[in-house]
Amino acid sequence: MFQKLVPVNAERHAKLKVKQVEGFAFATGFHIASVMLHEFVRAAAIYPIVFLEDKQKDEFKPVALLGLDANENLFVGDDGKWQASYVPAIIRRYPFALAGSGQEGRFTVCIDEDSALVSESEGNALFDDKGEPTQVIENVKRYLGELQQMDTLTQEFCKFLSENNMLTPLNMRVRDHDRIRNITGCYVINEERLNNLSDERFLDIRGKRYLPALYAQLVSLAQIDRLVQLKDERIAQTAKEAEEQPRITH
Repeated sequence: MFQKLVPVNAERHAKLKVKQVEGFAFATGFHIASVMLHEFVRAAAIYPIVFLEDKQKDEFKPVALLGLDANENLFVGDDGKWQASYVPAIIRRYPFALAGSGQEGRFTVCIDEDSALVSESEGNALFDDKGEPTQVIENVKRYLGELQQMDTLTQEFCKFLSENNMLTPLNMRVRDHDRIRNITGCYVINEERLNNLSDERFLDIRGKRYLPALYAQLVSLAQIDRLVQLKDERIAQTAKEAEEQPRITH
């Protein structure tokens, strides 16, 4: 997602401005988007939610599937508009992000300098003439701070699932236009293990308020059919446009 993510600096970015987000063309190549615990219920009504394993960090991370193929986002139209009622928070925060500062519990606001939304001539300034942060920076800090808190809760949720062996590899066959393909390489909640939990462990999960997210993830897998449909529609539209192209004859 990010091409050149650097810490926001008053000296380096004194003249930098950020344009208002009017479209999501920058996300056309994102086939997955990280989602956080508080997003599960809304996201599950539109996107399949699965877990990816980060073996280096020995942890799992939930993501929404935005396409069936790498570098393909089926929810961004040719006009750059997002074709769904909910946009994942990680995409809404672009071109900003938080990065670890090296001190535990402290983070630095960063910006993607190579983003098309960043300019020195258009948009809202990051710093005023005195080098002080503008309201843009203050709003970004508040928003990213809230997301960081949610991210911490999401990490705890994933750790709980892993420690209690509640994740299982997904192996699903779907029709992709004129062929059958397997969706693998990710994990989902093991519904059988969830249903067979002891009363004590189930009450523990309820107490942690994980139940809505667990059931939302299971229900979200039905949205894989939506991806197949969107893929079919895009292929059909591309074929139609190709037929409508004027033919040059000699």
